[in-house]
Amino acid sequence: MEQTIFCENLKKFRLTKKYTQEQVANNLNVNVQTVSRWECGTTLPDVLTLPVLARLYGVTVDDFYKKSAVAYNNYAQRLAAVYEKTRKPEDFIHCLLEYKKLMHGGVLSVEDKWNYAIIHQWMFEYCKNTAMEWYDTILKEGSDFDENLFYRACACRISFLFAVGKGEEAVRQQKVRAESEPENPKEMDLLIVSYIYADKIEEAYKCFLKAVEKFPDAWELYIHGGEVCGKLEKYDEAIQYFDRAGAIGTPFYDELYCKAMLYEKIGKDKDAYKLYQEIAEKLRKNGFDVEADMAEESAKRLDMKKD
Repeated sequence: MEQTIFCENLKKFRLTKKYTQEQVANNLNVNVQTVSRWECGTTLPDVLTLPVLARLYGVTVDDFYKKSAVAYNNYAQRLAAVYEKTRKPEDFIHCLLEYKKLMHGGVLSVEDKWNYAIIHQWMFEYCKNTAMEWYDTILKEGSDFDENLFYRACACRISFLFAVGKGEEAVRQQKVRAESEPENPKEMDLLIVSYIYADKIEEAYKCFLKAVEKFPDAWELYIHGGEVCGKLEKYDEAIQYFDRAGAIGTPFYDELYCKAMLYEKIGKDKDAYKLYQEIAEKLRKNGFDVEADMAEESAKRLDMKKD
């Protein structure tokens, strides 16, 4: 029974695609009699040929054994249908790669373009929900496991909420958190971060001045205070705050990165170049080769600008 369905589908899929047996044979580098014997059930294609046939007919290998299976315009569209059903990341990747092949061949139809867009939309929803789930998990677990990593994750969560159109919610939530922990400089710092993302720079500046008066040794406040001053074109003040953060001590040369980016912004490329080189040297000395390479690339980019 299964073999009968298989053979019937071989013929049905071929006719749906309007291929002759000769065309199929030419695609598979076999003779016409071989294709005919497959459809009659005299012989069957080997396991290596099945995936090639599936691509040709716009189906999956499993479809050959289903009574109600239909052929799609191409294999990518069939994989999109699989992903629509499963919503598994690995099925998204399979579909994506198949569409990349079609793009390389320059044969995308309107339906292909629509499918390509929708699979990314589905993947975006999956990624958005997964990210939110794990950020919320971190919030529930609290900062006991690693305070620095916890608050970095909180800052990323704020950035994420703005990216998905929930910026007001991010600011509102952080206000509540800062008010509930008035003696925690990191929560106040995150409030400044949320104001920066919200482009409420004056509010961020006022919040920073209030916070730094209460917590004069919190390096994070000076980093984001310097960023705020940069946006307000208070460049000298910004540099002072970055230097203050460096004097207190930052975990990953944050103040040097911030100064370099500010120097770039105001056209002091030579100063920025020196800082990127300094960052690269410090990173490489501490074993962070990948990060050092990135800093050196920034320096090279600036060096190329002057030529």
